[in-house]
Amino acid sequence: MLSNAPIPTVINQNLFGLRTSATVAINEKSKALEQAGKTIFKFGFGQSPFPVPELVVEALKRHAHEKDYLAVRGLPALRDAIAKFTNHRKGTFAVADDVLIGPGSKELMFLLQLSYYGEIVIPAPSWVSYAPQAQIIGRVVTRAETRMANRLLLTPDELEAICQADPERPRLVILNYPSNPTGSTYDKETLVALAEVARRYKLIVLSDEIYGELNHRGTQDSIAQFYPEGTIISGGLSKWCGAGGWRLGFFVFPRGLKRLENAMAICASETFTSTSAPIQHAAVSAFQENPAIDTYLEHVRGALAAVGQYVYGQLSATGVTMPAPEGGFYLLPDFEKYRDALSRRGIEDDRAFCQALLDEAGVALLPGSDFGCRQGTFRTRFSYVDFDGNNVLDACRNLPAGQLPDAAFVEKYCPKMVAGTQALCDWLNAL
Repeated sequence: MLSNAPIPTVINQNLFGLRTSATVAINEKSKALEQAGKTIFKFGFGQSPFPVPELVVEALKRHAHEKDYLAVRGLPALRDAIAKFTNHRKGTFAVADDVLIGPGSKELMFLLQLSYYGEIVIPAPSWVSYAPQAQIIGRVVTRAETRMANRLLLTPDELEAICQADPERPRLVILNYPSNPTGSTYDKETLVALAEVARRYKLIVLSDEIYGELNHRGTQDSIAQFYPEGTIISGGLSKWCGAGGWRLGFFVFPRGLKRLENAMAICASETFTSTSAPIQHAAVSAFQENPAIDTYLEHVRGALAAVGQYVYGQLSATGVTMPAPEGGFYLLPDFEKYRDALSRRGIEDDRAFCQALLDEAGVALLPGSDFGCRQGTFRTRFSYVDFDGNNVLDACRNLPAGQLPDAAFVEKYCPKMVAGTQALCDWLNAL
């Protein structure tokens, strides 16, 4: 006789309190509201609006027939291309054997935390998934509080203070720059000083440089230059190549961490097995030095810098504070100036703020608390990529030689960014 009793389901207690990733959730919610007929300014989800470079798309077409499992660590030609790409742009000395390919850098980060037993140190604020991954695995997380005076970046003194509390404890420090969610990046002097602390305490540093090619200056220093023995570089195709859905990421390891690389490869062999074969073959062309890729990146950086400065200027004019954008496509505006006006409406934290803004102005932002900002603040993450990347890229190509996109360019080619920013400012002014 069949029992009607429910099947017992015991969930891993490490998952208690976790929700769907905030960035994924806001994307799904914004799409649902749009499909219901509401005008939504999608400033929550951070996805590159630009097309994948044509030469990379053509490479994917040529390799669409590839169907065999590839090596766990990745296609040799791709690993070699990434090693050379990293050496050229970050001043490292990697070879193909130092590279591990995965289905997105996010999966590799999870396997790193699974393979490495130690405390995880992350700045607050930082990307939404670092801490939840550590919680799922059961690792101890220490958040290093940052200050607006330092552009919400981790300082050497803050890292030193954490390490001094227990000098012998094994630690993995995650640095993401240009930063998601702040748009800030580290200067050379700070990286040198952070490297000195890392060396003194024998830290492992995961240098998450997924936005590195989108530094608005066009070049970026890497802490791997100054702490090569202990730095793992993380990157991929999603941000600079506009290929988030392709799901291809990589780690570049120092030789002294070969044991850790091997452990991750073992985990990979028992989980994802290997990354998509057609995607890996196509990605080789993305990482090979090519003037077409350089030109593409110049246009992308120029457009993002113009949009970021436009939004920064508009919000700053209303009294909103935040670090100026230096790379990627994010801002972390702080609406503390409006606390009293918000409180009069019963809005007491960032989550209620974002909900009211979405309901009343159609502007989708993410609460800063999802990124580790203190509870009770009015910080939010603003992603400034709600525009047609194809049109913007074409417009950049048609600019006179030497001319960069400016505010007038943004007003002409990024109407949703202009209208959405204005809707946000109007909502604030009406409080």
